[in-house]
Amino acid sequence: MRKTAAKLLTVAALATSVATVFSGTAVADPAAGVTPAAQDIVGVGSDTTQVLLNQFSADYNATLPGTDTTTPRLYSWDATGSSPITTKTGATPIARPNGSGAGIKALVANTSATVDFARSSRAPQPTDAHGLDFVALAKDAVTWSAKSGGDAPAQLTADQLAAIYNCTTTTWNQIDPSLPANTIKPFLPQADSGTRAFFLGAIGVATPGSCVASGPEENEGTDSRLNDPDVVFPYSVAHFLGQTVGGHTTTTDAPGNLTLRNIVVNGTVLTPVTNNVIDTNFANSQFGRVVYNVVRDAEWTATDPHGQALQAIFGSSGWICTSTAAANDLASYGFLATPACGVATLT
Repeated sequence: MRKTAAKLLTVAALATSVATVFSGTAVADPAAGVTPAAQDIVGVGSDTTQVLLNQFSADYNATLPGTDTTTPRLYSWDATGSSPITTKTGATPIARPNGSGAGIKALVANTSATVDFARSSRAPQPTDAHGLDFVALAKDAVTWSAKSGGDAPAQLTADQLAAIYNCTTTTWNQIDPSLPANTIKPFLPQADSGTRAFFLGAIGVATPGSCVASGPEENEGTDSRLNDPDVVFPYSVAHFLGQTVGGHTTTTDAPGNLTLRNIVVNGTVLTPVTNNVIDTNFANSQFGRVVYNVVRDAEWTATDPHGQALQAIFGSSGWICTSTAAANDLASYGFLATPACGVATLT
């Protein structure tokens, strides 16, 4: 128990760290005054990977000479902000997609004249449209979080989390008689969140119970609804590390008072963070996940300039999977490299 408590304190300390270990945060959305060209590679979708893609955009575009007006550049629109958005020159305005599911739907509903890829923090699902390629980007993990100094314990088992989100366990003292009898308040991100979908799958909950509240933006502990001693909320470990160790925060994109907690799987205590990176055992458990960029298969496999541009950025031999700058960006934003980078899974 002492060891578990120490690990929790280590993670909690990260949440108050403001040290910027890596480079500064990239600009959200295309920079003011910049409208992506019709041939540029433009994405929407997941909140979890938006800041990473913003940084990729800045660093990849910096490799292209300013006089080069033909090579497609990379741009990414955040999950939240003003809406509708005109994603690139000549595009029809669309409602800003918030989350992996909304990004994938926008990819399906439009052509490359509007959207070229969707950021996704979840794997393909049976309900996804056919003809999409989920191109592996990096490794992440999802754990649960709770308010520092609140009523939640340092750890919960996967079964206890399932009972909380099924609403069969509703008070803390049902988990441990030494805990308060206060009502647990389980929250989930908004409905199109990939983190929501992944977390529910990891704990084996098909449909959350009626006690579960939805709505906060994923990975934003600053939401006032989460500033409660009895809240439980899923959180991307990579995004948390990017916010804390990497120092990539804004007034809303920050952990607030939430700290990451441990999960017990088959009797083994898994801690999400070790030495300021995602713990290997945690990443290899059911709570580890791959995050993706989703593209249309017909374009991904094409040999025309657009297909070549997609491969040059996202492919296994492309900039994201091979450049030192991209590797540094992954580390800065808390993600782990995956040997599957650039490998596509077709729906």
